[in-house]
Amino acid sequence: MTTPARPRLALVPGEPAGVGPELCVRLAQQAHAAELLAYADPDTLQAAARALGLPLRLREPGQPCGPGELAIRPVPQARPVRFGEPDPANAAAVIEALTLGAAACLHGECQGLVTGPVHKASINAGGIPYSGTTELLAAQAGADVVMMLANPSLRVALATTHLPLREVPDAITAAGLERVLRVLHAALVRDFGLATPRIAVLGLNPHAGEGGHLGREEIEVITPCLERLRAEGLRLEGPLPADTAFLPAKLAGFDAVLAMYHDQGLPVLKHAGFEQAVNITLGLPYPRVAVDHGTALDLAGSGRADPSSLLAAVDLCSRLAARRLPA
Repeated sequence: MTTPARPRLALVPGEPAGVGPELCVRLAQQAHAAELLAYADPDTLQAAARALGLPLRLREPGQPCGPGELAIRPVPQARPVRFGEPDPANAAAVIEALTLGAAACLHGECQGLVTGPVHKASINAGGIPYSGTTELLAAQAGADVVMMLANPSLRVALATTHLPLREVPDAITAAGLERVLRVLHAALVRDFGLATPRIAVLGLNPHAGEGGHLGREEIEVITPCLERLRAEGLRLEGPLPADTAFLPAKLAGFDAVLAMYHDQGLPVLKHAGFEQAVNITLGLPYPRVAVDHGTALDLAGSGRADPSSLLAAVDLCSRLAARRLPA
């Protein structure tokens, strides 16, 4: 297969009853650094265009697209969309669009994947066990992955993702932490062009354990892991107390922060720039960038959804994919 002169991105709107389809329609109104190929139900995209009062002409893959045009590989839904009302009957189409878009990246037809928000409850109600798109893509590719969220000023990766808080300490293991740090380091080198990335590693406990008085995970797990990897040349600092690690003067010295759990790092990142925040899956054989917001069912079909995160996802995925194209 001939590699295109510029990257081609698989675009998956996500939950058809949410804001994903209309955000894709907005995306189609302007030019981008990459070609876009949507994996979606054509009728749903047209319904979103009508709701927004915007033009949308769907074209065959490979055809040039101007403003108001979008190339598509149709993934039909079982039932017509009703914006704001997820239908479990359409869960299979949501999963099929994700897996087809990812397969196109694995087979070289596309060079990156951009995904909109999905509705986990609707997918599970449709009889499909589903914990998240990151996990789905990792299983499909057979890859070890790490979730990292980013905005223009900050990158935050996660040692654990969607776990109840009471399960987090047991999930922080030496082997798991080493795997996450290696994936994060390699991605910062390959995808972000950082020859020797500097990573701040947060502690698990308040004050990073206060010398063992507030918990021993830092002493028994985190610090020994960091020391082993530092001996290999990785630039790691920590474990750092999370309540001061995000001070601007400290962040200026780091390329990324590794948080031990979801709500330790992500509230800070979202406060620092939610509208342009994106979710990046590190460790896949291709770049995958997702919006950092939900389906916003209450806004679906209203035209009031902010497209900033999807625009940022396409822009970043385009740049990451371009770095991987042959010279």
